Amino acid sequence: MNRAAADAENGHSSSVESCPSLRDVHSINPTQLMARIESYEGREKKGISDVRRTFCLFVTFDLLFITLLWIIELNVKGGIETTLEKEVLQYDYSSSYFDIFLLAVFRFKVLILAYAMCRLRHWWAIAFTTAVTSAFLLAKVIISQLFSQGAFGYVLPIISFILAWIETWFLDFKVLPQEAEEENRFLIAQDASERAAFLHPGVLSDGQFYSPPESVAGSDEDSEEKQDSEKPVV
Repeated sequence: MNRAAADAENGHSSSVESCPSLRDVHSINPTQLMARIESYEGREKKGISDVRRTFCLFVTFDLLFITLLWIIELNVKGGIETTLEKEVLQYDYSSSYFDIFLLAVFRFKVLILAYAMCRLRHWWAIAFTTAVTSAFLLAKVIISQLFSQGAFGYVLPIISFILAWIETWFLDFKVLPQEAEEENRFLIAQDASERAAFLHPGVLSDGQFYSPPESVAGSDEDSEEKQDSEKPVV
């Protein structure tokens, strides 16, 4: 009997301890929810998320890095002015690196326009630039004579190809999923705040409380007692 009573007490205490957790689950703090919603709205007002800003910086790095390699290649071949005139004004598809530089400029303009200015949330722009870059570089490597021009015949096409695919991976696996997750969290928090507005109405103001007036001195009971005291004793 003692053991059964102890088990019953333990079960009762565990049920009592579980009550606060249930209350915590159903309790919603509107102030915290509104603060979270305001933080999400503040991110939207910034115009661009942090992960998207990182992507745009990497796209800019792609252009600057390819430009730097192209300038180094111009210097190696015997001076910038002479080589620049030969590669730009006397452009030859089989021996010039100028088209690889233009390809980097093309990627930069399309991606910045799509994902920074228009704030596109789809992968078609990066798929287009990567497909054009891959097809052009493969054709140039097969048809042209870049491999006979030294190390830059390998470096520029390979670096350009790798950077294009890194941009694709970063947008598809980092930027778009993270922004979609943040948007879902914002919608859930907004839905919870609307429910909390029904579950926890605002605190009643002072005007909504009613307190009866205090009894006035000399009430009916006092008057009756006074009349009884004033009656003559027979």
